[in-house]
Amino acid sequence: MHFSKQILLVTAIWMISLARIHAQTKRYHFVQDKMGSPFHLIFYHTDSLEAARMGEQCFLLVDSLNHIFSDYDTSSELSKINRTAFSSSVTVSPMMQDLLCRSLQAAKLSKGIFDISLGRVTQVWRQARKLKQVPADTVIERASKQSGIRWVDYQCNSNQIHFGKPELLLDLGGIAKGFVAQQVVDRLKSWGVLYSLADAGGDMAATEAPPGKKGWQIAINRPEEKEALLENLLLIKNKAVATSGDSFQVLEADNLRYSHIIDPHSGKGITNGKNVTVIAADGATADWLATACSILETDAALALAKKCGAELLITQLIGGKIAYAQTAGFWK
Repeated sequence: MHFSKQILLVTAIWMISLARIHAQTKRYHFVQDKMGSPFHLIFYHTDSLEAARMGEQCFLLVDSLNHIFSDYDTSSELSKINRTAFSSSVTVSPMMQDLLCRSLQAAKLSKGIFDISLGRVTQVWRQARKLKQVPADTVIERASKQSGIRWVDYQCNSNQIHFGKPELLLDLGGIAKGFVAQQVVDRLKSWGVLYSLADAGGDMAATEAPPGKKGWQIAINRPEEKEALLENLLLIKNKAVATSGDSFQVLEADNLRYSHIIDPHSGKGITNGKNVTVIAADGATADWLATACSILETDAALALAKKCGAELLITQLIGGKIAYAQTAGFWK
């Protein structure tokens, strides 16, 4: 009987301590403009000053990674590669090694649909969106001829990259944001933060569910709309989510909506109006799959997601109504 009382006392003390921990843990939400869009960082911590310090360190990490991967930053590592990798081999940093390897694996898995070598074509369509004018076919054809993943000489176990074509440019925009979001939550986890979510403009990575919750709630935009959301919410933990669509970066011309996502076969922005959401094990995978699955026909997209161990939702406006296609486990 005395032994039972001891157990009850220890249990009561443990429950009180646990309650105190949860009572002291607060939700912190920081946001800064990074990589061309608001970067949201949410995590739980017991100390406000320490949380603020961690938040600032995370945004510095984002800046350092952007300085590696951005083609807008003329002093970035990627810009250096693009300028010099044809004339001579370039030594790349460990982070660039990792992302290049993932990008080439993605190109192989998608049979070339995901292609980081389309930098020249990307530039053409960026200018087109600025001018609000569809590029001439001759301009697209010329840029496409200056592209091709086969001209990128890089092996995953190497720190050297070389281009086999003089005008080739790499564009990491279809994978870098997801990769960065994942790096941020991984860094927080290394500091002992159990519950966190990083949202790099729609490319999200999350760790454990917030205290008392089953998961992080993620809303999904309706196709072709900036504000309206689907009724169902995702609940995720220890996963990444990426959504691609034409709600924001779009060129409207000739009664068509040209997305910023480029089909490597045509060199043109896709016009299918799909909204694609991917749930994957990590941010980089979710990001590139969302891009590739936006281009592919629905059955091929579902097959690719399954091949990569990911879940996929495709929504599309057809006759004014939303048509849905999804993998079996998407809403589970």
